[in-house]
Formats: sequence, C-alpha cells, structure tokens
Amino acid sequence: MKPTYTIGIEEEYQTVDPDTRDLRSHIHAEIIEKGKLLLQERVKAEMHQSVVEVGTSVCANIKDAKVELKKLRRDMIRLSRENGLRLASAATHPFADWRLQDVNPDERYKNIVEDLQLVARANLIFGLHVHVGIEDRETAIQLMNHARYFVPHLLALSSNSPFWLGMDTGLKSYRCKVFDKFPRTNMPDYFPSWGEYENYVKLLIKTNCIDNAKKIWWDIRPHPFFNTLEFRVCDIPMRLEETIALAALIQATVAKLYKLHASNQGFRLYRRSLLMENKWRAARYGINGKLIDFGKQKEVPERELIEEYLEFVDDMLDELDSREEVEYIREIMKNGTGADRQLKVFHESGGNMKAVVDYIIEETEVGLGEEEDELPEARAV
Repeated sequence: MKPTYTIGIEEEYQTVDPDTRDLRSHIHAEIIEKGKLLLQERVKAEMHQSVVEVGTSVCANIKDAKVELKKLRRDMIRLSRENGLRLASAATHPFADWRLQDVNPDERYKNIVEDLQLVARANLIFGLHVHVGIEDRETAIQLMNHARYFVPHLLALSSNSPFWLGMDTGLKSYRCKVFDKFPRTNMPDYFPSWGEYENYVKLLIKTNCIDNAKKIWWDIRPHPFFNTLEFRVCDIPMRLEETIALAALIQATVAKLYKLHASNQGFRLYRRSLLMENKWRAARYGINGKLIDFGKQKEVPERELIEEYLEFVDDMLDELDSREEVEYIREIMKNGTGADRQLKVFHESGGNMKAVVDYIIEETEVGLGEEEDELPEARAV
C-alpha cells in the first residue's frame, strides 16, 4: 500500500521576558488554556514552563501545513504579547540557566524528572518534529532504516543552537548534545522487520525500562500511536519558511525512498556507528563542515552533499507539489542557518547576548503573512 505522505508539524517555542530577555515561565491559564480554546487543542505545555509547543493537524500536503502553522505561530505570538511575553524560536536560549527554570507540575513530567533526575531538569531545549504518513508499519520500519542516512544533513540545515548558559559552545547545534544525555536517543539501529522492532519495544516494557514506546526518543522513529514516521532530529528554526522547507524535504525524502523500496532498488544501509560520525560533524559545523561520503570513503563539503541530496529528491517534488517549499533550502545555504545568523549578530554586537535574543524574536515573526505588518519589522542579516 502506497503511503499517503500526510504531514504533521510540531514546533517548540521559548517564552521570553521582553525586559530581561531571559526565559520566563508562562502563565499556564493564560497561555496554555487560552491557547487551547483559540487553537482547538493544538497547543500544549512541555516539561519546563518556559516552553510551549504547537502542532498542526494531519495535513494533506505541505501547502496546507504552511497555512496552518503560520496561523499557529501568529496566534501564539499575539497571545504571548497579550500576556507580557515574547515568543522566540531557537533550539537553545543564548544565556538562560536551566537551574532557574520552573518544571511543569504535570504528573507525566514529574515522573520523567523522578526517573532521569538532573538529566531531565537540564533538558531546556526546543525542537522541530515532522510526521510523514506511512500507513503500513512494515514499510515504515524499512523506510526508517534507509532515512537514517539523511539525519545528519537535516540536522546541519536546521542547526540553530550555538549558545548555552551564556557561552559560545563552538557547535552549531548544541541542543542535540544536551538531548543525547537522555537514554534511547540519537540514531536508531537497523531493524530487519517490524516484528523485530516490536520485540525490542516489548522487551523494554517487560523489563520496566519504559512504560510505552513514546519514551524511545530517537532522531527518527515510527510513532507509537500514529501511522507516521516521525523525524525528531531538527533544531527548531527561527523562520517559518525554514521549518516548511525542512518539512517538505523530509516528506520528499520519504517519498523517494518509498519509490526505490517499491521497485526493489532500496538505498544502501550503513552502520549506526558510521552515521553517528556524520551526525557529530553536522552538530559541530552545520552546513559549513565536511561529512563522510561512505561510498567514496572520503570527506566531502556538506554543501556539496546537500546539493546532491536535493537532486536525489527532485523527481518527487512535482508529484508532491512542494518544489517551491524545498527550493527555500537554497536560501538557507545562501544566508546561513539560524546558528550562523545568531553568531553573526553576536560578533557584530560585541558579544551582546540580549541583541541575539532580540534578533531571534524578530526572525520568529518573519513571514507570517497578511498580518505581518502588525509585528515589528525584521532585520536582515
């Protein structure tokens, strides 16, 4: 059965104090409860009270997803402003201290903190999750095996977390290094079949490692409750257009891999240990470093590999009606990722972290359509 390739997008935002530019816990009743009334349950709290997550419904295509996500962003920005806050879209806050952040009293999060202790409390990060509809579970596990190869490329393109606790980390995505302290994260292993994956999950549940498969937090996973392949590796980008470009590229990747799978061509599988070498390089250097071309057994500039990647999925873009959205990947290549742009503001401002936060807030509000003129004008970098 051919997948539907439906799309669902989840974004995690920071709630920021406009005076101090530090993270500030949102007022649950004002932000979350009003948000749920306004957005029909498509907004929810996360473990830290300075994090708010929105999620689209199941969208038939990337254009529908863009319309919906644009409204979600716009409404959450307005709701935040009405409650004396600003919304910021970056995968780490430049200088906030996780030790000073309030944890959501929800029972689920209390259990995670009890289980993971300081590892959970320190997990003050913000991600982008993209779901692609694959209704047959056996197909989903096979496509996950092959799609792992592209995880480092997606991380590099989305990289938007160069700072942590007021320091330049030297990495373009420090978020993924914070998160990999959790168990059951990073790149999944290869699974020969859906049955093998199910046996793995059942063993973890039986031995009290997890209570359900939602606590498997890999970079890419078959969602335990939805018939989707969920890509979790990406930093949350600053601009709406960046999120949509990444989601469109992910959808096209799944479609191309299915096309190969259906014609028994497949895509070469590599060991997790090799793929993790590329993930490290992507986290460290973003799009400006080199990744390993395992077929050629040599280093290749990431930018060249991304061009090859775009050529690889090109024949799917018209079928998916996503050519315009995927083309924005070249804008990311031209202007830099969020991490590149944050670092530029940091250096040009003489190391002023508050200027970086202001820039993130401005970029978060770019591209929100007809009502954009009601928001502050964004600066180009």
